Amino acid sequence: MPRYAFRLLNVFAESTFGGNQLAVFEDGRGLDDATMQAIGRQFNLSEITFIFPDDTDGATARFRIFTPDYEMPFAGHPSLGTAQVVRELYGPGNELTLRCQSGIVSLTAQDEGWSLVPPRSGALNTREADPAIAKMLGLDADALAGPPLWVDAGIEQLMVPVKTRADVERARPDPSAFDVWPRSRNDGRNAYVFTMPAPGSNDPVASRFFFEYGTGLWEDPGTGSACANLGGWLRATGHALPASYRIEQGAAVGRPCHLTLRVDADGTIHVGGRVIEIGRGTLTI
Repeated sequence: MPRYAFRLLNVFAESTFGGNQLAVFEDGRGLDDATMQAIGRQFNLSEITFIFPDDTDGATARFRIFTPDYEMPFAGHPSLGTAQVVRELYGPGNELTLRCQSGIVSLTAQDEGWSLVPPRSGALNTREADPAIAKMLGLDADALAGPPLWVDAGIEQLMVPVKTRADVERARPDPSAFDVWPRSRNDGRNAYVFTMPAPGSNDPVASRFFFEYGTGLWEDPGTGSACANLGGWLRATGHALPASYRIEQGAAVGRPCHLTLRVDADGTIHVGGRVIEIGRGTLTI
């Protein structure tokens, strides 16, 4: 029977049991789409990835990302965790590129982990969103710190700026609003709720990310793609560049995550965080 090796990692982690969990399969060859989706459901993590040789020779490796319900075109913490495994398997050094459905992710190893540039960092797409999302999140309209905005730096997500950390903490998706929840261009339901620190402050950005799972919205511990889209939001809303921030996420679900965001003067977006491997195993099919 075929056996497939995998590794368990925590991304954006500051401790063994912090961060966002990830399983990375070292070699996905021989697995069809239905089986990879079934493995995603079996592991029941927010995402798992499968590594393949890049048949176009344009990247260090290719990878695919699955949630328990569907395949994703791009995601941040799977990119960072997969990069660490690819470096060990392929030996390309501290800079490598990974191909996903959205395009090429450029990654660099750093003392504190890995940093990525998302696939569409240079060709940012945005569109206006309905302010009614505040009510769907259980918040008053005056909690908004600006208009909600759809941003796509690799995968489209709904950015919802609010005024205070308390507003972030109060956010609760209304289950009765699920059927009318706005959908992204890739047909997903989500919302990234965040508050920016005061100008000149060293405080972190406080954030939470809600995403579609089954017939409801669940909360993700640490979302690198949404952090990248926060960089896109900074660009789209005219914030001064260059800029850098620390982002805190995941406390509400008991998985504290620490992310870094840097947006260069030319608009290039960098998202980073630590990656901790906690185990290895094999799956028999």
